[in-house]
Amino acid sequence: MQQQREPSASESYFWPSVLAIVLHVLVFGMLFVSFAFTPELPPAKPIVQATLYQLKSKSRATTQTNQKIAGEAQKSAARQTEVEQMEQKKVEQEAVKAAEQKKEEAAQKAEEAKKADESKKADEAKKADEAKKADEAKKTAEAKKAEEKQLADIAKKKSEEEAKKAAEEEAKKAAAEEAKKKIVEDAKKKAAEDAKKKAEAEEAKKKVAEDAKKKAAADAAKKKSQDAARKSTEDKKAQALADLLSDTPQRQQALADEQGDEVAGSFDDLIRARAAEGWARPPSARKGMTVVLQIGMLPDGTVTSVSVAKSSGDGPFDASAVAAVKNIGRLTEMQGMKPSDFAPYRSFKMTFTPEDLAL
Repeated sequence: MQQQREPSASESYFWPSVLAIVLHVLVFGMLFVSFAFTPELPPAKPIVQATLYQLKSKSRATTQTNQKIAGEAQKSAARQTEVEQMEQKKVEQEAVKAAEQKKEEAAQKAEEAKKADESKKADEAKKADEAKKADEAKKTAEAKKAEEKQLADIAKKKSEEEAKKAAEEEAKKAAAEEAKKKIVEDAKKKAAEDAKKKAEAEEAKKKVAEDAKKKAAADAAKKKSQDAARKSTEDKKAQALADLLSDTPQRQQALADEQGDEVAGSFDDLIRARAAEGWARPPSARKGMTVVLQIGMLPDGTVTSVSVAKSSGDGPFDASAVAAVKNIGRLTEMQGMKPSDFAPYRSFKMTFTPEDLAL
């Protein structure tokens, strides 16, 4: 609440002074108007009027009597004039007195108004002071309440912080215990894993050695089988040629047709065997895959072209089969074949499976 300013002494007497001056001016104005409009009184006349008659002949006593009468008349007129003047002066004094009374009444009213104004101001100041004190008391109560609330909040916060700190300490302690247990478990687990890895490494080492032995045996068996197949094919070819040269033309033709089919079948097996030697098995190769290759050859057994006629659906396997056939290079076993026997091999199709290439 805004504090009211106490008026100074000059400000307190200013308006009453102005009011008194105005009342004085009004009183003097009224007197002036009253004197201005006052009717003029007729000149004073002597109450006793005497008529003097001059006699042509009169006595000394009569003259003296007349003079005495005239003197009395003059005195009476003077007294009348004096009385009238006194009455006029009394009226003026009463007017002045009335004006002064009005002035005093106006001053009294001004003083009363001043006192009333001062009382009003004092009441207002008192009310303002009371309101100020009430506002200060309210503010003090609010400040005290706010301070109590602040202290309560601080105490609550401190309690929460202590509880939080205790919980954190418990959590740290539990975490430390858990970490300790985990370290022990991890150490046990690591030791078990190391032992397992060591055993697996030993097992893998043994398996590699066994696989190497098996592969060496398989390679030896495969090579032996290939050599046997090659030797058998060569023996069959030699026998066929010998039979063709030592028998009659009809017999030779029949044997040639029969041997041609056998030779054709032998050459298919030979091509698969040679392709298997240079085949690199891709990881995607699975049992049941089938790819048909279009192969082109020269009469001396040279492979001129290899392409996919029908895909297996697996690109890496198709490409590995094409590369395996191209790696054959040249089949020397096909040299010396009759043109009619070689004609099917100039451009032919062959089917390959992972099983065919893994001989």
